[in-house]
Amino acid sequence: MKYSQHEIRMPAVKRGCHLVTDRILKEIGSSLSGYKVGLANIFIQHTSASLTINENADPDVRKDMETFLSQTVPEGRGAPWVHTDEGPDDMPAHVKSSMFGASLTVPITQGRLNLGTWQGIWLCEHRDHASGRNIIVTLQGE
Repeated sequence: MKYSQHEIRMPAVKRGCHLVTDRILKEIGSSLSGYKVGLANIFIQHTSASLTINENADPDVRKDMETFLSQTVPEGRGAPWVHTDEGPDDMPAHVKSSMFGASLTVPITQGRLNLGTWQGIWLCEHRDHASGRNIIVTLQGE
């Protein structure tokens, strides 16, 4: 069994869901190619952004997901949140992050992430003015 780990600094992006599969593959590709079978754990080190796997072809899906999140988790003066230390989008960002989660597990097969044809990795930014985000990818297998 072997392991490798990569820390990826993602640039700041606007609020919304962003397809980041290619960026992650660029960063881990040389290590990933050495695995016949295994698992990739992809983890974001933040509590106001999240990761998910979803549609990789039509960007309207990412727009619609942001619409869903904004309608499901209210912001502003009428919102029920007590925690507002970092602004009115902070607590809603924590809730959205917990909804999607901070990590993904993807199978590795013959040196590639074994995602489905229409699947991609999304970084979901839930803050209006976030800085860049750190993603840790841990590969394990043979």
